Amino acid sequence: MWKLKLSEGNDVRLESANNHIGRQYWESDPNLGTPQEQAQVEKARDEFKKNRFHDKQSSDLLMRIQFAKENPCEMELPQVKVKTEKEITEEAVATTLRRALRFYSTLQTEDGFWPGDYGGPLFLLPGLVIGLSITGALNAILPLEHRHEILRYLYNHQNIDGGWGLHIEGTSTMFCTALCYVTLRLLGEAMDGGDGSMEKARKWILDHGGVTYIPSWGKMWLSLLACLARVQILAACKPRATREI
Repeated sequence: MWKLKLSEGNDVRLESANNHIGRQYWESDPNLGTPQEQAQVEKARDEFKKNRFHDKQSSDLLMRIQFAKENPCEMELPQVKVKTEKEITEEAVATTLRRALRFYSTLQTEDGFWPGDYGGPLFLLPGLVIGLSITGALNAILPLEHRHEILRYLYNHQNIDGGWGLHIEGTSTMFCTALCYVTLRLLGEAMDGGDGSMEKARKWILDHGGVTYIPSWGKMWLSLLACLARVQILAACKPRATREI
């Protein structure tokens, strides 16, 4: 299971002027949670995957499951439902506001902020993965568990036509489809991986003119990968003494 860690530092290379207040990151622990809690998480994942083309927002569900356990809130006040304006009384409004305050108080951290997933844009994650791959730090910065979740995230937000949009609710674009496809390959996915998802993505790219139709920002990322490949080829061809220099 995953646990959202709040206002903590987990790397000696990280510096903070405010003791990491407001920082959030997910930490994997295979022994975390009871069998019932682990089953609850798996059910949430399965439901999201099943309905991913209709409900594209995760609503921070895994975080809310965790917070419901850590910050329990008894909703003693009844839920108010009105059918006409005449039923909107001062008491009904006050009760609804109190329920809302109790609910949001369970999502607030002890030091005062409200954490949340920065989900939506699909052109940021590829840049991170490509950058880490180029610098040779992919496996060091992204452990196997994180790479697995990145794959899950990208596949869950792939459109029916095989492409990816500028954001998780957008129609497919060459920009994000090409970058997401490359990201999946860099993370170890085979050309025929993802139960046909990789093939669908590749078909979308070819059917829309090929990767040369990617805009300039995408060309920049792909050029960096091509430069890296060229350097690696040249290094392999040079004598050992030259490579060491």
